Amino acid sequence: MTSAPSGTPKPNHPVTSLAERLWRGDADVGLSEHPVHAAGMVSEEISDGVLVYLSLASVTAIDTGDGLVFLDAGGPFDIAALYDQVRAWRPEDHLAGAVFSHHHIDHVFGTAKFEAEAADKGWPAPIVYGHRELAPNFDRYVKTRGLNRAINARQFALDASNFSWPEHWRYPDVTYDDAMTVTLGDLTLELHHARGETNDVTWTWIPERRLLHPGDLFIWALPNAGNPQKVQRYCGDWSVALRKMAALEAETMVPGHGVPVFGADRIAQALTDTAELLESLESQTLALMNRGVRLDEIIHQVTVPERLTTQPYLQPVYDHPQFVVRNIWRNYGGWYDGEPDQLLPAPKERQAREWAALAGGVEALVDRARELAEEGDLQMASHVIEAAVTAAPADRNAHTARAEIYTARAESERATMASNLFSHAAAASRQARRDLAGEGPSEP
Repeated sequence: MTSAPSGTPKPNHPVTSLAERLWRGDADVGLSEHPVHAAGMVSEEISDGVLVYLSLASVTAIDTGDGLVFLDAGGPFDIAALYDQVRAWRPEDHLAGAVFSHHHIDHVFGTAKFEAEAADKGWPAPIVYGHRELAPNFDRYVKTRGLNRAINARQFALDASNFSWPEHWRYPDVTYDDAMTVTLGDLTLELHHARGETNDVTWTWIPERRLLHPGDLFIWALPNAGNPQKVQRYCGDWSVALRKMAALEAETMVPGHGVPVFGADRIAQALTDTAELLESLESQTLALMNRGVRLDEIIHQVTVPERLTTQPYLQPVYDHPQFVVRNIWRNYGGWYDGEPDQLLPAPKERQAREWAALAGGVEALVDRARELAEEGDLQMASHVIEAAVTAAPADRNAHTARAEIYTARAESERATMASNLFSHAAAASRQARRDLAGEGPSEP
């Protein structure tokens, strides 16, 4: 770790204090204090004229001298709280503009009340800036409302019966291709395109403030470059963008999730370490792919460099390294995993019934799954219990065992994304179902 930061954050405040403790490794990076998990809807002025609002994602509001600008804008669940906290900070300054770092739901909704306010008071409407691929991604969201309802209910352990995906989205007013400069008040916003978590990433540099907004290219955790339910991510392009940002010598970095990073040395270290991690995973994966190795072998051979496993800002508390490797495989190699029996497979239920018959029946599979779980081998227990439930989808005993096994896996898994998917499977089996987000109930 480096010495104290060279930036000038406001001292003795919750957000800046947490930023310092996280950097030093003194905070609980695995649980409630980590930015990926701690979504408290709080705000703090981290330096004169710069307010950071923390929720599931972060919003940075900046006083330009002629209105406010948002770097990201929060989700639909932030609309009221964001408005109230910004207005407590700057009661009369109009929102001049907002930059959307990408199209995800937790970054693009918080301008709503400010736009209504502008119409009511006769102020200029805020202008939303973003990459040209934002609009096609919003169009895709409209086409896949049911799919996104299902995958997000699983990913965030939501009650699928009470969760819906938005039908309407805030499209950008001004778009660009590779780079664009926007002047608002006394500040210059330099917008740069990258591909990383999405294909429409914008990272923003404000030279007058030496302030960098990387969006979700940095989130105080192992990068969200894998996500098993979402569209393609781009490790190689991601690392290129990280190294470009590291060269800027920013004094303040306000990421798309979590607390700021203060000081040029720390920011450069965080960005280059993240780039090194992604480059290593991609180079290892490609080396094995070039040798013709199957995906099953690759996901168990590729590892995060040992030096980076201890960094508090690279812990796998949301995404998982194996998920990242799978995304690299998909980017370069398609969906075929090298297993010939999976090329044109029989339905999974037929396969499961065959395994159950060979094992001596579903009850034997359930018993074996419980034995494996008691021995601590939850991975194999999961495989065996899935065969049992798939072969006999109405078997209550099998579902009870499945709920127990996936509850144990969820409790033992550090990556939130994996833990929530396991929890979802457990919750489904408690209702004698394999999936609560899409599949209907089994017949008794």
